[in-house]
Amino acid sequence: MRSSETRRARARLATMAAVIGLSTLFGLYLFWRGGEWLLNHFLYENNAFAIHEIEVKTDGVIALEQLRRWSGVKLEDNLLALDLARAKRDLELIPSIKSVAVERDLPHTLKLRITEREPIALVHFPQVLANRYQFTACSLDAEGYVMLPLSPRQRSVPVPTNEQLPVIIGMLSSDLRPGRKVESPQVQAALQLITAFDRSLMAGLVELQRIDVSAPDILQVSTEQGNAVTFRLADLESQVQRWRAIYDLGARNNKLITTLDLSVSNHVPVRWTEASDAVPLTPKTARPSRSKKKNV
Repeated sequence: MRSSETRRARARLATMAAVIGLSTLFGLYLFWRGGEWLLNHFLYENNAFAIHEIEVKTDGVIALEQLRRWSGVKLEDNLLALDLARAKRDLELIPSIKSVAVERDLPHTLKLRITEREPIALVHFPQVLANRYQFTACSLDAEGYVMLPLSPRQRSVPVPTNEQLPVIIGMLSSDLRPGRKVESPQVQAALQLITAFDRSLMAGLVELQRIDVSAPDILQVSTEQGNAVTFRLADLESQVQRWRAIYDLGARNNKLITTLDLSVSNHVPVRWTEASDAVPLTPKTARPSRSKKKNV
């Protein structure tokens, strides 16, 4: 009898524990579903937080409406339910965009702040069109990211007809992947050279036309004025300064550089031509500074 009573007591305790456990779980489920309903009703599905304005600011040339389309955000979407990380990721997948800041401005405004990549060089990107290879001119920014050209409808301003960026030749086509960075040391050195040239006193005296990166240790540069200048990959700023010093030396003697090898440290080889035979510099449309390129 004692054993039977013990078993019955244990069964009652097990039953009570099971009932309490199931009741607790059911209560937690009801609490979770109720909280979810309250959040959806008062926040995530509430028209009081519908997006009425998508405010876009960019420091570049991409049309604002195009940026809105790329973000994937639509008017009347709920601002609180919006996945900000997804909108940021979708925009940063565009090769021409460097970084994005996304911010909610309750109750009705989404703010997008765009930093675009600024092209400084052109390369030719091979594509298969109509069963044959064709080359499309794409661009590189100062870090080496590959950007496909924007169509006119994607731009807020037209492309200047007389603006010509230096062309980098001799690259491997496998290095050209839109949205990806070119890691080649020669290409990175070519981009550093363009940046150093634009900041130097040589800018405005000649125009860089082509940079050949096919050789492993040097850059072979051609200018619109018919100059051929060779650079080594390191210490590019000082080489550009030497270029200016040699240019000034020639100018004092009414001569201009034909070929110049700056990869040689001492006794730099240089060939001259008479200044009267030089090709005149064609004025270019000045590229505005990024601080002035604001679209609202």
